[in-house]
Amino acid sequence: MTTDIENIKADEILDTRGLTCPMPLLKTKKILKVMNAGAVLEIIGSDPGSKKDLPEFGNKQGNQFLGMLDDPAGYTRFFIKRG
Repeated sequence: MTTDIENIKADEILDTRGLTCPMPLLKTKKILKVMNAGAVLEIIGSDPGSKKDLPEFGNKQGNQFLGMLDDPAGYTRFFIKRG
């Protein structure tokens, strides 16, 4: 199944712009714990380390990393589906 990343509708949005490692990952873990199974979290971030950390974490603990999208404004949008 191919997901059109630009058309994903997130159930929750977490803005981590301006935060550095490990805060984007820690905040992502915290919010995913309270989300319902099947819900999609969009993380907006500016830390370059998140491009490695979030995809790796996104496929753990039953979750599914759906993809990431670089925004022209200089940040990245990540999508994780709660398992």
